Amino acid sequence: MGSKFKNFGLIGLGMVAGVAVSMQFSALAQKDTGTPLPVEELRQLADVFGLIKSDYVEPVEDKKLLTEAISGMVASLDPHSAYLDKKAFKELKEGTQGKFVGLGIEVGMEDGYVKIISPIEDSPAYRAGLKPGDLITRLDSLPVKGLSLDEAVKKMRGEPNTKITLTIARKNEDKPIVVTITRELIKQQSVKAKIVEPGYAWVRISQFQEPTVEDMSKKIQMLYAQDPGIKGLVLDLRNDPGGVLPGAVGVSAAFLPKDVPVVSTNGQLPDSKATFYAKREYYSGRTLSDPLAKLPEAVKKVPMVVLINTGSASASEIVAGALQDYKRATIIGTQSFGKGSVQTIRQISADTAVKLTTARYYTPNGRSIQAKGIVPDLNVEETADGDGFNSLRTREADLQKHLTNDKEKEVTRPKVDPLEEEQRLIALAKKSKPLEYGSKDDFQLAQALNYLKGEPVKVTKAEVKDKEPVKNADKDADKVHKDGKSDKKK
Repeated sequence: MGSKFKNFGLIGLGMVAGVAVSMQFSALAQKDTGTPLPVEELRQLADVFGLIKSDYVEPVEDKKLLTEAISGMVASLDPHSAYLDKKAFKELKEGTQGKFVGLGIEVGMEDGYVKIISPIEDSPAYRAGLKPGDLITRLDSLPVKGLSLDEAVKKMRGEPNTKITLTIARKNEDKPIVVTITRELIKQQSVKAKIVEPGYAWVRISQFQEPTVEDMSKKIQMLYAQDPGIKGLVLDLRNDPGGVLPGAVGVSAAFLPKDVPVVSTNGQLPDSKATFYAKREYYSGRTLSDPLAKLPEAVKKVPMVVLINTGSASASEIVAGALQDYKRATIIGTQSFGKGSVQTIRQISADTAVKLTTARYYTPNGRSIQAKGIVPDLNVEETADGDGFNSLRTREADLQKHLTNDKEKEVTRPKVDPLEEEQRLIALAKKSKPLEYGSKDDFQLAQALNYLKGEPVKVTKAEVKDKEPVKNADKDADKVHKDGKSDKKK
């Protein structure tokens, strides 16, 4: 449909070029498929290639035709498989490493303009005084209106030490603000944390990158240094589109008993049939040291809430699913995106690769999240009166060619009139205010804190079942710790 809000959700998952997947990297190995090549179909491909070269209205380069053929072949499989050209492959690697060259702003679209959601702290945009809510109307002399968000982002990125001039429209300012910013290497911080009130901590992971586990460990150590008597912890995974698989395993391992299964995968290849455990070798990457070694023991037992929403996808669903299966945390929010597949990056040249879906993943209890998502223990909307967006936001099951759930029958969401849907989204957007996660206006966080304190929680659906009170969280964790096993066989 044409809704800019729905499109933004898809762009947000796609723009980060691999952050929205549970990823593994490997070199391309030629494998014997055991079946002969389809000679007749390959002959047809060669015939079409020849026809284009001889009959098309103007000459077409061989490289373009072959590249587009590869791209189309891979893209036809599912929404998350893709051919990565030189630029896309470079951006993917930068995204997983938590760094890129640009201005340092998180952006969305509003009324055809680029809207600044938040400048990254100590970035060029932050130092230039750009603020949340600012609208970018021009990039150098180019009007932004008419560009897609992806096109605008590409123009704002570039080489280090190059300049770009932004024209900014700001609320309560009569004249446009023109500012010239120098691009530089931006190092993203995927983890934020703070003591929201005495005894209660908030840790937010915005995406799973290579440094995420180490960054989270340092943030939690900092929290316990500030308040050694933490009585409850909220792990915020809302709008976290996913990322590298070791990051999800490591974050889960921080809160789970040692060595328990965190997630398993299954696909065609032998190496896609695997189980990942809460062990250092499954999340520490290239380093030999354990990034979780210095965490206080209390973090294994502290009562927890995990916040999720429809924007929580892939790696964030792995974490939420594992903590839910072990009853280590109560999941609060709205049903997650439902991306339960693993993409493997197969490098096919020095600077190109294929991102290929190679496996489905499963929670410790054997649940498949694909096209379903994580169903929260307590359904809490974004605002006190219900934000109304989650029933309309795009999820994995809405994507064309999505993989099916191999464990459960999919529930098809009722179709709605696209025009009515778009009008409703626009009306909701006009009356809604930008939400800063972790702020005093964060309704879902407030409900999470209420739950941890044993106070009433405002759920939004009557059919949500009552859960055990939070005082049993330690007992459940102890039970898993003593068994040292998952409930997979139950």
